Amino acid sequence: MQVPHARACGRGLRAAGPRSYFFAIDPRYTIALARPRDIPQLAAIEIAAAALLEGHAPASVLAETTDETDLQHAQGDGRLWVALDGDEPVGFALVEMLAPDVPHLEEVGVHPRHGRRGIGAALVRAACDWAAQSGHATLTLTTFRAPPFNMPFYAKLGFEEVPADAVGEEIADVVRDEARRGLSIERRVVMVYRTGVAP
Repeated sequence: MQVPHARACGRGLRAAGPRSYFFAIDPRYTIALARPRDIPQLAAIEIAAAALLEGHAPASVLAETTDETDLQHAQGDGRLWVALDGDEPVGFALVEMLAPDVPHLEEVGVHPRHGRRGIGAALVRAACDWAAQSGHATLTLTTFRAPPFNMPFYAKLGFEEVPADAVGEEIADVVRDEARRGLSIERRVVMVYRTGVAP
């Protein structure tokens, strides 16, 4: 896999063998495509990261974790990245394919013990780079409007708000599912990153 260079790509990206690459941030950490042995450790990261959203989301949502089968499929397809502290995962990013041409950044989580060190941004950039290299024109996500580490964070990385009347059907299904689980539509936002690839 060649290292991509999308507009959100940072410095220090270097190849690390087939189907993996690293994104240099704090020298203590690396970003790489997930390995099968990483998957069982991701639920604990997801729960710890979700705790930062207490007061913004129902407790039932904060207790949710991504199904391991979904993680396994994403790992096999090269759509799951981990942040490594040495050899230990401390964060991850997951892209789901809502349709063959609709990649969606479903989850980004960093364990709070390793927060505020550029890990989340590096994970998002890896997903953006993948979308560009894979020939996708956009990468979407849904997030909260208010917390600074949600909508404002993604905006700094090149994501833009999608007006309600411009949301595609696949993303609308995501929003409806979130509402069924108790997430207020008024407090959520759909965002898109444009890779520069022609649609």
